[in-house]
Amino acid sequence: MPRLPLPPSVAFEQSENEGSNPTASPTLGDMIAARLSRRDLMQGLVAVSVAAEILWPEALAAAPAVGGGSSAAPATRFDFPELAVVPASPTHHVAEGYDADVLISWGDAVLPGAPPFAPGKPDAAAQAQQFGYNNDFLGFIPLDGAADRGLLVVNHEYTNSELMFPGLGAKSDKETGFAAVTREIVDAEMMAHGGSVLEIRRVDGKWQVVPDSKYIRRITAETEMAISGPAAGHDRMKTSADPAGTRVKGMLNNCAGGVTPWGTWLTCEENFNGYFWNKAAAEPITREARALRRYGAPGEWYAWGRFHDRFDAVKEPNEPNRFGWVVEIDPFDPTSTPRKRTAMGRFKHEGAGNIVNGDGRFVVYQGDDERFDYVYRFVTEGKVDASNRAANKDLLDTGTLYVARFNADGTGEWLPLVHGSANKDGQVWLSEANGFKDQAEILIHTRLAADLLGATRMDRPEDVDVNPKTGKVYVMLTNNNKRKADQVDAANPRADNKFGHIIEITPAGGDHTAPTFAWDILLKCGSPEIAEVGATFNPATSKDGWFGMPDNCAIDADGRLWVATDGNSPAETGRADGIWAVETEGPGRGTARCFFQVPTGAEMCGPCLTPDLETFFVAVQHPGETEDDGPLSTFESPGTRWPDFKDGMPPRPSVVAITRKGGGKIAG
Repeated sequence: MPRLPLPPSVAFEQSENEGSNPTASPTLGDMIAARLSRRDLMQGLVAVSVAAEILWPEALAAAPAVGGGSSAAPATRFDFPELAVVPASPTHHVAEGYDADVLISWGDAVLPGAPPFAPGKPDAAAQAQQFGYNNDFLGFIPLDGAADRGLLVVNHEYTNSELMFPGLGAKSDKETGFAAVTREIVDAEMMAHGGSVLEIRRVDGKWQVVPDSKYIRRITAETEMAISGPAAGHDRMKTSADPAGTRVKGMLNNCAGGVTPWGTWLTCEENFNGYFWNKAAAEPITREARALRRYGAPGEWYAWGRFHDRFDAVKEPNEPNRFGWVVEIDPFDPTSTPRKRTAMGRFKHEGAGNIVNGDGRFVVYQGDDERFDYVYRFVTEGKVDASNRAANKDLLDTGTLYVARFNADGTGEWLPLVHGSANKDGQVWLSEANGFKDQAEILIHTRLAADLLGATRMDRPEDVDVNPKTGKVYVMLTNNNKRKADQVDAANPRADNKFGHIIEITPAGGDHTAPTFAWDILLKCGSPEIAEVGATFNPATSKDGWFGMPDNCAIDADGRLWVATDGNSPAETGRADGIWAVETEGPGRGTARCFFQVPTGAEMCGPCLTPDLETFFVAVQHPGETEDDGPLSTFESPGTRWPDFKDGMPPRPSVVAITRKGGGKIAG
């Protein structure tokens, strides 16, 4: 059987695992005298009973040993029967007392007149009208203030061709691996990317898609978009198809995102590098080739460059520069042009957690999803006009992008990525002498600029979100098994960090535009029962409550943190990916509880709650994909046929609506 290169999620994982950042940050040896907490000085960073005494003295008498669980454990704000974890299962699982209903799946109709889903048949015209593949970020925007009717915006991150179409395998190289990939398959893949705008409503307790809504829309890899902000029209954005450098076709690999207070959808391009091929583009000793290498491009994960010249980085050397941005879309106007907001920087964006600062300016927090890359903040120059939606139309085109440096003493600084800025020692300026002739070049090559400023190299920063109740910011750091013992630092304290951690940021004086912040590690993830792992869950966490690889997150209207994971598996953690509730306040701080788990091979994405907290939407991505070192999963022989469980029907990524039986607040 002809074989494709690695399944996309595996290719993405390996790309994020590689790390393309050659710079160095201060190590733990440099900083040990400045700051180490008592818990970090303990052998293996655990010693649970001692950690309990130090971290949660109020709970010590009541709490059992980690992994035990107890009704006498310190209280949390989450009230639900914890789900017993399973290593793998052909279907999903949810906590007792809740329903988890599939709302929409890959191939279901979105636009009027869409044909029925035809398994195994690549059809670009049909796919352009149907729900796309690998749903990721979900955003719910109420209509007329109603919690039971609204718009659901959905990212379609990437495609798994080996699961979508027959006759394809995986794990090979470009020369032989794309032999079976036809133009029809490539064009169908392109239509399965992008996003969907749906109108949904709750009827008799169950959610359904409104098929004839005036809002419905499909965005694809061919949808025309505008390039706005400082990089619009720049020479490095110009191509043969767009000599002005202001228009681009499509958005790629849109992972997480955000919703603005004025009701637009921020969708974030992540691993765009994998769509380009012709590695010869990255070989010369030139600045542009160096920039390609810094972004891992061309990745050659797809055969698109075989049929579309714009994805050949030699034929169109500037096309990669037109991806890797935050895209703003107005879901209320299906005829509107999506806009790539270049002021917010170009990197492998995971999400766009945001808040309106006390002075009215809009602040967006972002992670660059690769090992040894950075955490960013964008602050608008203008202020949000809550009474005039139209006044915010171009708010995101003007502002300042910052990158974070985490100091050893628990403080941090936001370093401005502005033409003329110096690094931490005042020695290297973001100027033409160092390769940045203007602000646009800093934004197009954000990673290179951040390298010069001496930002902290993090353990794969993914989703970042803001707690609207406390103003604290939570950063998901998925893992970094490439970090060596001499590379650890205070904010990334574990070598070979397989399980990731979560950092909590507190803006100085509650001001999200302030130049400084305080930070702490909320959790070091992994099994608390293995001392060498160094996990720091609250001792009240049960054997089902701990997790690894935090990826996406959501903070609900009550200020409670929910974490979605990516990378748990029978071999890695003995549990499937899912949703865990994590307490951030009081004596129960650091306690986690399992709420939902995905079917085998899947990743958990898109956690999103309605404002009344009565529905929890989640996105199940790439169900049935090859698990660990198990047998190759294909269209013909998938790991599961979730959610349809019909012969001949492939597994289908789907959005799931979780509600409480009989109604009521989730976990309340």
